[in-house]
Amino acid sequence: MDDWTHASASAAGTHGEATPATARRERIATYDALVDRVVRETHDAVTLVLAMPVRAEYRAGQFLTIDPHQFEELSDLTAYLEDVKGRREKVRAYSMCSSPLEPRVAVTVKEERYVRGVTRYPPLLSPYLVRRVIPGQTLTVVGFTGAYVLPRDVETRADHLVHLVAGSGSVPNFSLLKYALAAHPHLRHTFVYSNKTWEDVIFRDALAALEARFSERLRVVHTLTREESPERHGHDVHQGRVGADLLREVIPDPGASLVYACGPGIGPFERAAARARFEPPAPRFLETVLVALDEVGVPKERVKTEAYG
Repeated sequence: MDDWTHASASAAGTHGEATPATARRERIATYDALVDRVVRETHDAVTLVLAMPVRAEYRAGQFLTIDPHQFEELSDLTAYLEDVKGRREKVRAYSMCSSPLEPRVAVTVKEERYVRGVTRYPPLLSPYLVRRVIPGQTLTVVGFTGAYVLPRDVETRADHLVHLVAGSGSVPNFSLLKYALAAHPHLRHTFVYSNKTWEDVIFRDALAALEARFSERLRVVHTLTREESPERHGHDVHQGRVGADLLREVIPDPGASLVYACGPGIGPFERAAARARFEPPAPRFLETVLVALDEVGVPKERVKTEAYG
């Protein structure tokens, strides 16, 4: 079965297993990974570079999971949340930012915050991973899975990959981008990245370095929603959200491109709160860009999504 036809779920929180393929399930294993480095990406995001006990076999765009029960420091909060929720705390899923061609597995974690009326419970694991994990520490991780991957015959389907991402939605796409630049030399890429401010841009310098190195094959476009003069950061840094006008510019041939869109989507708590108010939930990044993609004529079968919320 063609893995392009499957959708993925939830990039930050719990993932839904999107494909039932036996071969993919058989690759899932538990590893005791040593934290080799902790790279500060932004004020609220870090990359954990992991030394695995064996060579990691995964595909660009996939994720691993971490069980919060392994951390003694979180035991009281974990127990409290389980009492409040009436169920066992679930594992949390984090996408790899590393390419399968790199020697180390790396995951990037953005710290979640409790926001009244938006989040139902205080976050459990991400603040610990961002603020407390240190080099030399061992993390037990389970990997690898997820269907947010390139089709194996990608070069026969398109010559242009468009990445539409917001916030930590850049993480799996950064993995896809690095892998495809190395493994699929005939593919061009446009990486459209939405954030609140310039300081919130994860992989900012790394993306600029890739764009300089692969100037004929990669264009990086930033959109900032909370800066008055974003153009001071570069000619491809724009104000506002990703909309149809920008997509018309970056996708000149909608029928010949593949689009990978990852970012915040409407979560269950938001849907429930909206139902209680007898109104539809407000669209977030993913819902907004899907409407814009339809408006500019990108066929739905050429769009792959991964949401978190």
